[in-house]
Amino acid sequence: MTDRDQPAARDRAPGDRASAVSADGAADGAAGGRLRWVADAGLGAILAVLLAFWAYSVATSWGPGYWAFGCVAGAVVSAIALARRRRKALAAVAGQLVALSAALVSHLAGLPAEPGPAAALALAVLTASAVRTLAPRAACAVALGGLVVVAATGLRATAGIPPVTVLNAGAWLAGLAAGLGARTLAARREVMAETVRRHERLQLARELHDVVAHHVTGIVLQSQAAQVLARRRPEHVGSALTGIETAGADALAAMRRLVGLLRDAAPPAPPPESLAGLAARFDGPPVYLRLPEQDEDGATWPPEVTATVYRVVREALTNVSRHARAARSVHVTVAREPGTLTVEITDDAPPAPARRRRAATGYGLLGMRERVTALGGTLHAGPRPGAPGWSVRAALPLPPPTGSEPR
Repeated sequence: MTDRDQPAARDRAPGDRASAVSADGAADGAAGGRLRWVADAGLGAILAVLLAFWAYSVATSWGPGYWAFGCVAGAVVSAIALARRRRKALAAVAGQLVALSAALVSHLAGLPAEPGPAAALALAVLTASAVRTLAPRAACAVALGGLVVVAATGLRATAGIPPVTVLNAGAWLAGLAAGLGARTLAARREVMAETVRRHERLQLARELHDVVAHHVTGIVLQSQAAQVLARRRPEHVGSALTGIETAGADALAAMRRLVGLLRDAAPPAPPPESLAGLAARFDGPPVYLRLPEQDEDGATWPPEVTATVYRVVREALTNVSRHARAARSVHVTVAREPGTLTVEITDDAPPAPARRRRAATGYGLLGMRERVTALGGTLHAGPRPGAPGWSVRAALPLPPPTGSEPR
């Protein structure tokens, strides 16, 4: 196989401007785990400071010995909050039961009112976590349980609202607001993702119509030609029928691939230009395009593969123009092996943590990922291992030649 490098001029890549979605699940999972660990460590430090502050305040105002009960209750609720991630519903219920019990015991035993600041913050974290992730009924139950704990803090009130009630009510409202906000944001992201999928499926329906019309038109024309040959040159009818059979097999194979995509994912529109034209119109750093010599125009690829390669390259170049302005060059490499077509787009921009965060929540490559997956391929986008810059790599299976299709 002979490849050719061709530098391209600069212009803006057209189309959707969303950033790439990271496909490196293992790396993203590790990064998310580290972030959660840091968040829990910070929360634990804050809770420890609040416990120490509350114990000191009680000891100086009530006298020695009164701080122990509140400190133990707050530490238990804090520990439950720090261990909440595996079973959020159970953790929320357990924390609320401990806090409610502490409030009742402190009222009956004449101890300082509970829950204190540390326990109130821990309960807010438990409420936010449960409301954000649990099913609606369970989330409502946890929110109602938090309100019961707030009400229990006012049992000894004789005039006005006790400060401990104000503290716990404020913490409960903050946790409820944080959980509802995160839940709403997740729902909006899901709606946007489904909108992308629906839009791409509609494009695929139009593409399916065009493919079927093209193949059926060819079959009709060859059938008409066969009728003419049957009257004038009967000895050539066999080859005409073979052509009709081949065209029918092509149509069935194309429809199978496209209908499979319509069931599962989103396709791109047919490409308006070649990869060379797309690279030449890019307005970022110089683009170096490498194509297999026998496939310089992509004419031998199936239409859905050609369209998918074009959209993946366009989306990757868009990502470079938006999030890698410091890149000095971009390399687009298309390679063909038996049964597989791979396309990789790399840049040499310096590392930027913000780029990973934007890629993790973007929608630009969502449709492309589903399209590539539906074709039986894979798509990876993320930092280049062992080198600066970003890489987007798609591997697409090529269908067997028509002659190998089952009849």
